[in-house]
Parts: sequence; structure tokens; C-alpha cells
Amino acid sequence: MNSSITEKCQLARQTSGKLANLQGDDKNNILNKIAEQIRHSKKEIAKANALDVEAGEALVAKGELSKALLSRLVLSDSKIDQLVVYLEEVAKLEDPVGSTQYAMQLDNDLDLTRISCPIGVLAVLFESRPEVVVQVSALCLKSGNAVILKGGSEAAHSNLALYQIIQKVLVEEKLEGAVGLIETRQDVAEILKEEQYIDLIIPRGSNEFVRYIQDHSRIPVLGHSEGICNLYIDENAKPDMAAAVAVDSKVDYPSACNAVENILFDQKCPDVLIETVLTSLQAAKVQLKASAALQARVPGISMDSADEEDFRTEYSDMVVSLGLIEGLDAAISWINEKGSHHTDSIVTEDMRNAELFLAGVDSACTFHNCSTRFSDGYVFGLGAEVGVSTNKTHARGPVGLEGLVIYKYLLKGKGQVKASYSGSGAKPFLHLPLPY
Repeated sequence: MNSSITEKCQLARQTSGKLANLQGDDKNNILNKIAEQIRHSKKEIAKANALDVEAGEALVAKGELSKALLSRLVLSDSKIDQLVVYLEEVAKLEDPVGSTQYAMQLDNDLDLTRISCPIGVLAVLFESRPEVVVQVSALCLKSGNAVILKGGSEAAHSNLALYQIIQKVLVEEKLEGAVGLIETRQDVAEILKEEQYIDLIIPRGSNEFVRYIQDHSRIPVLGHSEGICNLYIDENAKPDMAAAVAVDSKVDYPSACNAVENILFDQKCPDVLIETVLTSLQAAKVQLKASAALQARVPGISMDSADEEDFRTEYSDMVVSLGLIEGLDAAISWINEKGSHHTDSIVTEDMRNAELFLAGVDSACTFHNCSTRFSDGYVFGLGAEVGVSTNKTHARGPVGLEGLVIYKYLLKGKGQVKASYSGSGAKPFLHLPLPY
């Protein structure tokens, strides 16, 4: 096994113990110091990112990198400013570590509590978006977890520049190893074997990437495979609202995992409603790929044909698949079968249909009368996110601080032994809830 990777994992494990015992004010101070360093290093960050973007543009020209990934790669001036905001917002959040979740008196002077605690050491593997380095580091430090990061090679200069800023502060705080960085595919293959030191892997990327991680490691994996988000437009939707929600869901950031990929119209939708949405999407330069039934319904609007595979495709681009569906129940079933359980939305003025949709769609995030683009940890008030989980265990949806802590039970007694509570003459447990 690669000794340097093992050493990084060992150091992360050692440092995680220090992190777990840091007070909230100390962690906040570290985050604010990193924010200040980024604020004063904007030129250096932009210069490093420019190298990655230039190389990325050459790869796009060769067909070796998608435009969607290039878009995620860019660190604009406003994005760098947003990194500072992420850090400062996370610093303002309540400390998730050490809160009591449960308390029970088992017997006199035998008190049980359950408290939140860090998971330990995380490995977060992601593609393209260098801002993830800061978002994830902020959340991990605040939640008392050490983390080892692996970004895509296309963002190597940007990732390293941001990591070095974070590392400078951590070294000053005697927390070297709290955030680690690995850089090669071989490093990824090695870290997947480090179950002795890594407690959880969080992959962010393509379906193939996430599946590879899941198939090649015994370490628990938290994440989502694809971002195939769906928008259902009910017959009772307001045309202007439906158009605005559809356009924003697709256009605001088409390469994001919460951008809509499929739009389903109820077959009872009036023609004016369908036409308003479609013409608005066309005006926004979105390529329309439609089922034969929808094309026949609005022959005056030019659209490309969509086949079954198109409705299972994460475009991450200015393309959307469109179709007709026979009622709300069919829409819910269709989304549950063909979606990725990430984020799905309904546009309707019928409150009963809205509630049925919200309850029936089995996705991490289900919305009513609003864009799928709101599915985001920062937007949800979580400060930032380590990713969006479509898992149904531990954490689901945008994963912020709450998803990065687990709990442990603390039992405090005065010499009691279990034998006293079993067999003939056993003492009964009191099981009295304690205030907390």
C-alpha cells in the first residue's frame, strides 16, 4: 500500500481527536482566519484558476472535457467572494458537536445520555468544482471531522492554491492533518483501501464515478449518483409561473446536479400553458427534445425527438427532455421509477395535488411552485454542503453539519453492575426520562 497515503490517513486520524475536543469558538476562529486569508489571496487564486481554465478549454476543443465540466471549473470573482461567505456563514452556525439528544435515568445514580459527536475522518472525492475544497473543509472543521480531499485533475492548480491557504492556518493552529489533499487516480485507488483510518467516503461526480467508489471500497459511501431532476406541470398551473420555474430550473446553472433535465406536462394542460413554457425555454436558448405525443400536441413549435434514453440522461447542459403524462399518479410513478431521487418539483394551483406530489415522490427534495435550483445547502441555511445525498440512511438531501455528526451514548454510574438487574431478586430499571 502507498505509504504516503497511509501516513496522511494516520495523521488525519490523530488530528481528528484534537478536532473533536475543540470548543465552538476555537473552530469559528479558525474558519474566520481562513476566510480572511482567502480575501487577501484573490489574485493568487484567480491566477491558479486561470491555468486550469486555459487547460480545460484546450481539452474541450479536443473533445476530452465537456463544456459542463468546464463551466463548473471556473472560479469567477464573485465565486471567490462566495467562498469567504461560506466560511463566515458556517462559523455563525450553532456547534453541532456535544448536544444532548436523549437522556434517561436507568436507576438512581445511573444516568444515560446520548450526545452528538464527529464521525471522525472523511474522504471527499469530487470533480471539477474547486470551491468544494473550501465548502467541505469549512463543514468538516466545524463538525470536528478531519477530511482528505481529492479533486479532479482538471482543477489541480485551483485546488492546490485553496488547500495551501487552508493548510497555512491549520499549521498555525497546530492542526496539521485536519485537511489533507491527494492528487492522482492511484491515490484514490489507495485511499479506498484505508478502512482502518477512513470512516466515510463522500463522492461527488458522475454516476460512473460514484458507482466505481461504491464497488471498490468496504468503507461506507454517502452520496448521489445522478442529478436527473424532474418538473411536473399540472393542468392547474399558471402559465407564467410554470414558464418562469421551468426556465430557471434549467438555465440558472445547467451543469449543476439540481438543474432540471425532464419536464412533464399533464395531458390535460391547456395548449396555452404548454406553449408558454416551451416558447420561454426556446427564448432562453434551451434545446427542446420532446416525445412524439408532445410534438403532435403543439405542431407549431419546432422540437427535436426524444427517445426513452433521453429521459434517463443527465444533460448538465442547455438541453431538456419534454413529455406528456396521464395525470398526477402517473407522474409520481414515472418520477419514482426514472428519476434519481435528487430533486423534483410540481407547478400547480391545486393544493391537494401539490400535497399528494410532495408526499408521493420519493426524492431527497420535493418542491411546489419553485425551481429545482433551490436544492442547495447554502440556500437551505446549512452554511454550505459536502454534497447532496440520495441515501436513506444517516443523511439525505443537501448534507450540512447535521449530516457530518453521529452520536454516542454516555452512561454515568457509581459502581453498579449488570448482574444486579437480572436473575432472582433483580432490581427493576426506573427508565425515567431526564430533562435536557
